[in-house]
Amino acid sequence: MRRISKGIATLLLAVATLSETPIMAQENVSNELKYPTLEDLIPGGETYRYAENLYSVQWWGDRCIKPGVDSLMTVDPKNGKETLIATRAKVNEVLSAQAGTDSKKNYGSLQHFYNTQFPWADKPYMLIKSAKGYIVYDFEKNEIVKAYPQAAEQKGANIDFTAEGGHIAYTVGNNLYVDNHAVTNEPEGIVCGQSVHRNEFGISKGTFWSPTGSLLAFYRMDESMVTQYPLVDVTARIGTVENIRYPMAGMNSHKVSVGIYNPATQKTVYLNTGDPTDRYFTNISWAPDEKSLFLIEVNRDQNHSKLCQYNAETGELMQTLIEETHPKYVEPQTPIVFLPWDSNKFIYQSQRDGYNHLYVYDLAKLSANQPQKLDAEAIEKMWSLVQKVGSGKNVKGAAGVQLTQGEWLVQGILGFNAKKKEVIITATKESPLQSNVYKVNVNNGKMTLLDNGQGVHNAQLSASGTYLLDNWSAPDVPRIIDIASTANGKETVRLLTAKDPFEGFIMPRVEVGTLKAADGKTDLYYRLIKPADFDPAKKYPAIIYVYGGPHAQMLVNNWNYAARGWDIYMANRGYIMLTLDNRGSSNRGLEFENCTFRHLGIEEGKDQVKGAEFLQSLPYVDADRIGVHGWSFGGHMTTALMLRYPEIFKVGVAGGPVIDWKFYEVMYGERYMDTPQANPEGYKQCDLKNLAGQLKGHLLIIHDDHDRTCVPQHTLSFMKACVDARTYPDLFIYPTHDHNVLGRDRVHLHEKITRYFDDYLKKK
Repeated sequence: MRRISKGIATLLLAVATLSETPIMAQENVSNELKYPTLEDLIPGGETYRYAENLYSVQWWGDRCIKPGVDSLMTVDPKNGKETLIATRAKVNEVLSAQAGTDSKKNYGSLQHFYNTQFPWADKPYMLIKSAKGYIVYDFEKNEIVKAYPQAAEQKGANIDFTAEGGHIAYTVGNNLYVDNHAVTNEPEGIVCGQSVHRNEFGISKGTFWSPTGSLLAFYRMDESMVTQYPLVDVTARIGTVENIRYPMAGMNSHKVSVGIYNPATQKTVYLNTGDPTDRYFTNISWAPDEKSLFLIEVNRDQNHSKLCQYNAETGELMQTLIEETHPKYVEPQTPIVFLPWDSNKFIYQSQRDGYNHLYVYDLAKLSANQPQKLDAEAIEKMWSLVQKVGSGKNVKGAAGVQLTQGEWLVQGILGFNAKKKEVIITATKESPLQSNVYKVNVNNGKMTLLDNGQGVHNAQLSASGTYLLDNWSAPDVPRIIDIASTANGKETVRLLTAKDPFEGFIMPRVEVGTLKAADGKTDLYYRLIKPADFDPAKKYPAIIYVYGGPHAQMLVNNWNYAARGWDIYMANRGYIMLTLDNRGSSNRGLEFENCTFRHLGIEEGKDQVKGAEFLQSLPYVDADRIGVHGWSFGGHMTTALMLRYPEIFKVGVAGGPVIDWKFYEVMYGERYMDTPQANPEGYKQCDLKNLAGQLKGHLLIIHDDHDRTCVPQHTLSFMKACVDARTYPDLFIYPTHDHNVLGRDRVHLHEKITRYFDDYLKKK
C-alpha cells in the first residue's frame, strides 16, 4: 500500500535511494572474502552499506550546485570545472554576528550544506533550512537577506516556502499559517493545509502557491464525520488511547474543500464546489495569470473525472473542460501543466488509450466546445483522427492532440526547454523495467532519447532546459551521476562513479527472465537469486518475495535488478529467492493493472503460483520446501497464498497484511474493490478470515501496533478466525511502530523473519 505519512514517505524514499544493494556473481572467491550480514544489508544496520551518492546536488539556474559539509561548489556543465562559492565557516560567522545579543535573531549554526536550496535562478541567494527557521542568504555579499524564524518557533510542520513571493506557509496542529498569521481557526476534526484523501491521486501536500507567490490554494478537510479508530500507546504505565480518523470502505468519508488565501489582504475565498460529500478534489494547479485555479474532481465511485476551472477571485466554477469515464476506474495522478511559451495551452496526462500519455489542449478551443466528454467510444472516434495524421499533429478543429503514444507509458514531466518548444519526460519506452529520459517536440511530436538507453534514470532539468543532472544505475552499475546536454544527451560531464559497496564480499548470483502469467499469454518478469556457492546437484529450499499490488514494481533494471538486502542474505544462507511482478503491478499499462478489479489477490495469486510452478520445475529446487514472504499488500498475498494453495506454500511470513478489504480505507479500497455494498461477493471471496480453516503450513503474522495504514484489526480478527477454525498461525507485534518497521528495529525484523524460515523451511 502507499498510505504513509509524508515524513515516513520521505524517509523511505531516502532509504530506497541508498539501498540499491549489489548481487553480482564473483568467481574464484578467496578465503579472505566474507559474507555480508544483516547489519551490512538492512537500513538501520550498524554497518549498512550502500552505493556512494552526491547528496542534494541540484541546479542554480543553469549552474550545477555540489554541496558538501564544509564547502559549497558550483560545477560548470560544459567542462566540469568546480568553483568554491561558500564555506560553512563564513556562513556561520555571519549567522553568529547577526544574532549578537538578540535571541530572536539567533538562527543557530549551519551543520552542512545538504539542506540548502537555490530557487532563485537569477540571484546569488541560497535558502538555508535550519532548526531555527528559514534564512535567505546572499553568498556573494555574505549577508542575510531575510529570515523566517516563526515556523520553527511555533513548531510548524508542512512548511511551504515561495521564493517568488517571499512568503512561508506552514501548519501548527490542524491549522494553517502564512507569515505568522493564522489563516484558519478550526476545531478538532477539521484539518487545513495538509495532504488529503489519504495521499491518493498523487496528492502529497496540502498547500499550492500561485506562480508569483501572491496567492495560496490550500486543502480544508472535515473529517469530523469519519469513524475514529483506537490505537493504544503501551509506553504509558496505563495504556492511553490515540484515536485516528480512518474511513473504511463503504463508510463515511471525509469532506474536502479548497481555499484561496491572499497574504496581502489576509482574506480567504473557498471554491464553490457544492456539497463535497463523496467526491475527491485532486491535482491542483494554477493558471499562468493566476486568475483561475484548476483541479480534477473524481466521484466516489472513481469511474468519472472532471477537469474543472474555478475563478480565483470569486471561487465560482467557470467551466468543466474535460471529462473521462471508465467502467472500472479512472485515476488522475498529475495536475495539468501550462506550456511556458503559450499560456493558453496545457499538457494533460491520461491513460485513456491504455497507457499514460501526454495530451496538449488549447484552453480557448476547449472553452468554445466544452465540456469534452471522453468515454471509450468518444476516445476511439476522436483519437483515430489524430492517429491518421500522426502523434503530435493537430486535427483541424480539435481542442487537443495526443503528443505521445505507444504501448509504453510516460512516468513524469521533468520540465521544458522553452526556446526549442520541447518537453522533457521520463518514460518506459525502452523497456517496462526501465526509466529513461526523452525530449519531445511539442509542435511535431518528435521524440529523442537523451540518455544511454540503459537502466533507471532519475534526472533534474536546469532552469532553461539546456542541461540534465542524470543520476542513474543499471544492473552492473551501482550509480553514476552525469551532467548531460539536452541538445543530444551525448555531451556529458561525469560527477560521480560509485564503487561496488560490497567489493570484497561473497555475493549471490542473479538471473532474470520471463514466464507466462496464468492467462497463458502475458509475459511476467522475474528475478531469481542463487547462493554464491550454488551447486546444481543439490536441492534447495525456495522463497518467493511478493508485493503484487498496484503502483509497485519489484524488478527493474537498476543496480542488480533492485534486489533487496534480505533476499541477498537469504540466498547466501542457502535459499533460492524468486520475485515475480504479477498482473496488477505497475508500469505495464492499464489492462495489465486493472484485471484485478473487484477481486484483489485472486489473479495476482494465480500468477504467483506460476512462479512457484517455475521453481518446482527447476532440478535444484526442493518442490516440497517453498515459502513466501511479503509486507502490506504483499502481506495479504502471503497469507492468501498460504491459505489458497497449502499444497505448494509450506511456510509464510506476512507483514502488516490486509485480511479483510472491508477494514481498509475508502479511496484505495473502493477504487480497486468497489464498496462492500456494491461488491459483496468480491469482498467475501477476498476476505481471508473465511479461509482460516485451510491453513496447513507454518504462518507467521507480523504487525505494528501503531499501524495507521493497515490497522491492527486485520491481524487480530484473523487470529480470532483461526482460533475458531482450530488452525495455528504464529504472531509477533512490533510496539510503537507504524506500517513499516524502521530504524534499528528493522534489523531485528529481518532476523526474526530469517529465523522463522530457518526453523520451518530450511530444515526438513
